[in-house]
Amino acid sequence: MPYDHRNPVTRSLPAALAALVCSAALAGCGAASEAAEGTRGPAAAATTPGQGRTPDPSPTPSRAPAADAARPLAGRTVVVDPGHNPGNFRHAREIGEKVDIGTARKECDTTGTSTNASGGKAAYTEAAFTLDVSHRLKKALEARGAEVVLTHDADRPYGPCIDERARIGNEAAADAVVSVHADGSAVGNRGFHVIVPAEVREGSADTRPIVAPSRTLGERIAAAFARTTGTPPANYLGDGTGLDVRSDLGGLNLSTVPKVFVECGNMRDPKDAALLTSGAWRQKAAQGIADGIVTYLQG
Repeated sequence: MPYDHRNPVTRSLPAALAALVCSAALAGCGAASEAAEGTRGPAAAATTPGQGRTPDPSPTPSRAPAADAARPLAGRTVVVDPGHNPGNFRHAREIGEKVDIGTARKECDTTGTSTNASGGKAAYTEAAFTLDVSHRLKKALEARGAEVVLTHDADRPYGPCIDERARIGNEAAADAVVSVHADGSAVGNRGFHVIVPAEVREGSADTRPIVAPSRTLGERIAAAFARTTGTPPANYLGDGTGLDVRSDLGGLNLSTVPKVFVECGNMRDPKDAALLTSGAWRQKAAQGIADGIVTYLQG
């Protein structure tokens, strides 16, 4: 209910005089009350009794368009899959058990790779790297309005297995799934690459519906990653495209939604390792992946 802001003195006058005063001021009082509440809210109007405000002939435009532009992924779901799990090395038997990936049976998961320990400095594991980048990526995507689901957050002893990782993305009906990794190739092999699914139709695997959109997602991420991090595509596969097509990864074979793996660099190469162990560079990596996802989902 609008606040009654008539001057208290008015109510102490004789009825006739009060009626005359209010009749003369009625239009102004009513307009001022609505203008005050319309521009400042009922609470603001209630704190300034007896004062009106002329409506602004050029009201401030709605902020909705700007808000939409700042949150382009509102209503979209992205699943971020941190490769491996920091606890996997303690569960060799469990992660070694085979699961069905459609084309074959493959180990539940692996421990991942790491940088080389040197000069008294401990090795930096791929599992630690992927979790850090995934946290940064999640934050960047949520800032743009996306709902982000992590396949794990080091909140379980090991895993999830590769078939479960795929299932998490499928059950979330994700608009995009990105699995974050780092490679363990030979020294001198440098750069990033994005793994996209090959066409597979065997057993429980059928990637035909996701091959094309997954490749588009991979291309968008590769372009944004190179631009944001300043690192080139891998010099040891993909013919300089930054893309690698594979049919042997359960996380891709069993996916029913667009999905890619991002190998952010080679942990076994000293120059790449220097980047991967840098927090500032990992932030750029996460931003590059996020930018690629945005351009993909915006079409």
